Amino acid sequence: MEKLEQIIATYQQIIQKAELELQSARKRIYYISLLRLVLFVGAITGAVTFWADGWLYISVFAILPFILFVWLVKRHNFWFHRKDFLKKKIVINEQELRAIQYDFSDFEDGEEYIDSGHLYTFDLDVFGEHSLFQYINRTSTPVGKQHLADWFNSHLENKEAIEQRQEAIRELSTELEYRQQIRLLGLLYKGKPADTTEIKTWADSPSYYRKHTLLRIIPITVSIINLVCISLAFSGILPASAAGGVFISFVIFSSVFSKGITKLQTTYGKKLQILSTYADQILLTEKKEMHSPILQQLKAELTSQNQTASQAVRQLSKLMNALDQRSNLLMSTILNGLIFWELRQVMRIEQWKDTHAKDLPRWIETIGEIDAYCSLATFAYNHPEYIYPKICSQSFHLQAKGLGHPLMDRNKCVRNGIDIDKRPFFIIITGANMAGKSTYLRTVGVNYLLACIGAPVWADQMEIYPARLVTSLRTSDSLTDNESYFFAELKRLKLIIDKLEAGEELFIILDEILKGTNSMDKQKGSFALIKQFMNMNANGIIATHDLLLGTLIDSFPQNIRNYCFEADITNNELTFSYRMRDGVAQNMNACFLMKKMGIAVIDD
Repeated sequence: MEKLEQIIATYQQIIQKAELELQSARKRIYYISLLRLVLFVGAITGAVTFWADGWLYISVFAILPFILFVWLVKRHNFWFHRKDFLKKKIVINEQELRAIQYDFSDFEDGEEYIDSGHLYTFDLDVFGEHSLFQYINRTSTPVGKQHLADWFNSHLENKEAIEQRQEAIRELSTELEYRQQIRLLGLLYKGKPADTTEIKTWADSPSYYRKHTLLRIIPITVSIINLVCISLAFSGILPASAAGGVFISFVIFSSVFSKGITKLQTTYGKKLQILSTYADQILLTEKKEMHSPILQQLKAELTSQNQTASQAVRQLSKLMNALDQRSNLLMSTILNGLIFWELRQVMRIEQWKDTHAKDLPRWIETIGEIDAYCSLATFAYNHPEYIYPKICSQSFHLQAKGLGHPLMDRNKCVRNGIDIDKRPFFIIITGANMAGKSTYLRTVGVNYLLACIGAPVWADQMEIYPARLVTSLRTSDSLTDNESYFFAELKRLKLIIDKLEAGEELFIILDEILKGTNSMDKQKGSFALIKQFMNMNANGIIATHDLLLGTLIDSFPQNIRNYCFEADITNNELTFSYRMRDGVAQNMNACFLMKKMGIAVIDD
């Protein structure tokens, strides 16, 4: 626990340092604002006072203060951005402190990924409020969140792939500053999930303006004509009114293209603001030395033809921001009349697209993947007591000691183990209500899933073979499909059987199978199902209230092991140890609890 205390102290130190920097930034903003006001008033006063005294006085008392004013505007913007950055930095570190104490409500829960038909995520509470995803998720980009969700939805089944991901997570877990920078940059402009998709759509769309030769010639022609007219007007050869008429005609002519340009700006302008975020994240990654093969490969994806990916993305961001100057009516009118600026700017954007369109989606996906890795690395960093399990090539193998559920209080959680080292093999768990059977199943399932996505697990020791995880813990009836509880459960079991018949290697976790039917049918069907699993060389855990299932060990003495969670009655009080014990449960608590609550129970 000493390491955890150090981590808490680190977050607290970051907050304290950021708060001091924030105070300094606010003071700078105040003084800069005050100085800007003084310089602005001084420039106006200087211009009025010294207008008749010549350019030297005007330059000193009017132009110079105005130049300083413009420079201070830029400094003000810098420190204003710095202030927002520091405020957000304080927030994310406070969030981590709360998360360590199991308050992770600040993070997105991935509710949109809930799928009651999924092989395991619904049963294991992977998505939704107070879920595993919410506990781990620190992504700050839409594409990063999607990558992380995909990893949970489809875990790895290859030993080498898992080990490589472990190496990447382990490396990033030591890079606290880098991870927080990635998160902070994303949070300053988070964007919407649809933004990234629409940016990719724009990148894949054909250029419209540059493909027409005439349109490419127009801005050059207009610029030359205006230059000639202005030169002739200054030379006295052409009346100034004629040059002005030419200018006005070009302003009117430029409006022909305004509708299409406005559509481009309206559709993609704000969405492409997220590109500045990606540019900053890419630049940060470009400068970061990576060692693990996965991270090196991701960094290598951030390449371009003749410039770095960050430079290219930032260039596009600047081009789009420059197009926003259209909102300045005076400036856009002058520039359009002189050089057809809007058309010229749009074609520059299209030129960028023609050069980098094929690269942009890859860069965005790469940053998203790094974002997802940073989430898992933060999870590893916040849990120094967790271990990276050994990945085995032997099928089937699952051994663990001291397994705990990550969402349970570290000071209260009772931790158990598991040992499966052959095929076929099933663990049958019996026990009373509330004794801990279902919690144990979810503990095994969640840690198994974490191991298969390359993340650390809460265990003293763990070795796994990454077979496909399939669960049936929370089957429910469906009113919309006119489907009974029992039929829904049968469909789930049929899915498992089909996968086994197709040759898939599965790790099966079932809770109270065939609970939607009567006791006799349930018992008979359960015996038949487990025997079928045995014949199909399957592995798994089954929890049940049916103590007779414990007799299956007589038929499969080498392939079944009985464990139980007991309810102990001491001094007429019901107690639970939550410790898994050998054998079949002896004490059931339903009648005891009914009697304690005053409900009559007839004893035979």
